[in-house]
Amino acid sequence: MGCCSGRCTLIFLCSIQLIVALERQVFDFLGYQWAPILANFFHIIIVILGFFGTIQYRPRYIVVYTVWTALWVAWNLFIVCFYLDVGGLTKESDLLTFDISAHHSWWREHGPGCVRREMTQPVVGTVDSQSYISVMGCLIEYQYIEILHSATQILIALLGFVYACYVISAITEEEDSFDFVGGFDPFPLYHVNEKPSHLLLKPMYLST
Repeated sequence: MGCCSGRCTLIFLCSIQLIVALERQVFDFLGYQWAPILANFFHIIIVILGFFGTIQYRPRYIVVYTVWTALWVAWNLFIVCFYLDVGGLTKESDLLTFDISAHHSWWREHGPGCVRREMTQPVVGTVDSQSYISVMGCLIEYQYIEILHSATQILIALLGFVYACYVISAITEEEDSFDFVGGFDPFPLYHVNEKPSHLLLKPMYLST
């Protein structure tokens, strides 16, 4: 019963992780955040692997999911530090886009309550003008939205890690106990030794 409840909980957590990861992937695509896009892609694959491993009693799949979950927590901690400008990191850098574009988080211009205005500023000495985007009235800064996303991922991943370890332990114990009673033994413990009987046929002679 304990293993069943643990498996059901892990399956539920994997489902939540898939939903949250897909939601995050959409907004990372909109913001051209290539590093998070790659990380989300691998995360979705491993979560699906752990999902089916839990359903089909495949502890090796769940072990892969457990190891990845630890790495996923570390990645999201890095994202939190990135948006909080911790340890020499700065959210204004192009690190998450691999320095191939100047795009930033999609929430920077489309957050709750944000008003996006494109303004034109003339360049001194030329007839050209330079346009820039002004964002005002945001109810919450974009970096806190990204931090909230990462914090949610960390919380779910930690729960998934704990339950994955529990399910692996429970499945392993069940397999060991099943082996002990001969469940997987091709030669059962209790068997009957049968000796082949040899029939000696002798010729019979009829006397008249």
